[in-house]
Amino acid sequence: MEEKKIDFKTIIGFVLIFGLLMWMMYNNQPTPEELAKQKAERERIESEKTKQNNDTQAQNTTTYTSIPTDSVALANYKSSLGAFAYSASLPSAKDEVTVLENKDIKLTISNKGGQIQEVFLKEFKTYDKKPLFLIQDQNASFSLNFTTSQNLNLNTKDLYFEPSISEKDGTKMVSMKLKTSENQYLEYIYTLPKEGYMLDFLVRSQGFSNVLNTSKSITLDWGLKARRMEKSVTYENRYAQITSMYEGDKISRMSEGSDDSEENQNVSWVAFKQHLFSSILISDNALESGKFTSKNLVKDEGKDVKFTKEYLAQIPITAKGGELNESLHFYFGPSDYNILKKYEQYNLTDLIPLGWGIFGWLNKWLFIPLFNFLSDYFSIGLCIILMTIIVRLLLSPMVYKSYISQAKMKILRPEINEINEKYKEPMKRQQETMDLYRKAGVNPLSGCIPALLQLPVFLALFNFFPTEFGLRQKAFLWADDLSSYDAVFELPFSIPFYGSHFSLFPFLASVAILIYSLMTMSQSMQQQQPGMPNMKFLIYLSPIMMLFFFNNYASGLSLYYFISNLLTIFIMLAIKYWILDEKKIHAQIEENKKKPKKESKFQQKMREMMEQAEAQRKAQQKK
Repeated sequence: MEEKKIDFKTIIGFVLIFGLLMWMMYNNQPTPEELAKQKAERERIESEKTKQNNDTQAQNTTTYTSIPTDSVALANYKSSLGAFAYSASLPSAKDEVTVLENKDIKLTISNKGGQIQEVFLKEFKTYDKKPLFLIQDQNASFSLNFTTSQNLNLNTKDLYFEPSISEKDGTKMVSMKLKTSENQYLEYIYTLPKEGYMLDFLVRSQGFSNVLNTSKSITLDWGLKARRMEKSVTYENRYAQITSMYEGDKISRMSEGSDDSEENQNVSWVAFKQHLFSSILISDNALESGKFTSKNLVKDEGKDVKFTKEYLAQIPITAKGGELNESLHFYFGPSDYNILKKYEQYNLTDLIPLGWGIFGWLNKWLFIPLFNFLSDYFSIGLCIILMTIIVRLLLSPMVYKSYISQAKMKILRPEINEINEKYKEPMKRQQETMDLYRKAGVNPLSGCIPALLQLPVFLALFNFFPTEFGLRQKAFLWADDLSSYDAVFELPFSIPFYGSHFSLFPFLASVAILIYSLMTMSQSMQQQQPGMPNMKFLIYLSPIMMLFFFNNYASGLSLYYFISNLLTIFIMLAIKYWILDEKKIHAQIEENKKKPKKESKFQQKMREMMEQAEAQRKAQQKK
């Protein structure tokens, strides 16, 4: 009794592809040991914060949100500042701001703390068409913590800087000075070119050798509460993480799905990544060390969720000769490979997770250049379709080899069934089957190898589409944003692991996979082996997995898989009806059987092992 079954090579291919897909989606979920480690680290951080607060209180230091007007409070305020009371007496000691901008970006710098208060990217909008601010409404902080020679613990975010503006050849500069006297000061210098998202940032001091207590540490604290930018906050949060380059060219990517902390040495840059936008602090000379913490703020999907992650970088700064002199840079802008490549001296393109090994290599040297070339001439939706056609044509020889292997196995299936009926002993049956393959010149694994060779392309593109900035807010057909899901209607309820909307491209891709699976099943017929489970459910499992996993993914990725599977179906039909001649294949197999075959060393070794195993089995039966 014969029953149609999916070919075992196809089963292996589907299991490998979706197994690796699930691994990539969930590989960052922490183990119980990691959760315990993270909990211990959080408790240690809280303990250190408590100790620091207690130390501050013990030294009778006071924090003021603004300069007091009451005479007694004002006197206490100036007393708490020591030498920095001078800065509080200047006209600049007000909550005023200075604007620094070019054609791409607008920065608002506050007198209080001398820090960036707003970062507005002029060219972009949020998912709900609002102006895009990376920093706004006090969601970021930048400060230096230090101890004065009078043993006072101070934080620059509570102190007032004096601003001055200058411009030369289109390059604008803002100097913010925190003064202890007219000629003694801590200075932040922001320098912005006439275009671009990178600004130079210099931290230096003058006459501070008698102001700072250099025996105590000076810490640079930089924090950001990452604002929501995209339609699906859970999908955006999946790609939001602290990334840093340290010890030359090593890259660290912190957990996207849970709270995390780490400390690295010789840090070249640290990035607060927000899926398709990033805030990056870069050092010309590698910073001695950096401690980074990330707190996950997203529990589930919802329009009321405003933030994804809360980031903090704590970096020790060393005073040399009692003075500070740190040459730094800030990048506030898109996580766009083409833009980041302009700053190749800092290797910022490593910020984008293109995949490890051959996957990253394929993206860097094939798919990104191909996408850039096509996008110069076509819309983004058409680029994806043309890119898919090119990839499938390049892989079509592998599809042809796989189909040829399936055809050969189909021709041999009647003889294999006879062997299965004739020999009841599994070992003998296997020996005869392998002997048939050898005589016919058929390799049963030849159909699996082409499928395995396609896996690097599959996984490379799985990394490419979610990180490609060029898809953002680009419409195609019913999808209004190819970097997000293409919901055609909202559900009145939420389905676990699926969501509360119906995306059409994942549905079409699932249908295409189902058709392909049914075609593959009809290509090969095999007898149900005793003790083997019925694997027919895999035909329907793969489309269901596609439907659920990709419902919240970038519609550009689902569009690619839909077109890719559709083309694969057409290629298989073309091979079957116009290219493949099963009669010739059958004649070739029969001709191969007539030729004497010499066993390879591997085949000889396998035969000897099987014969030994069979002999041992028979010896055990006689006992």
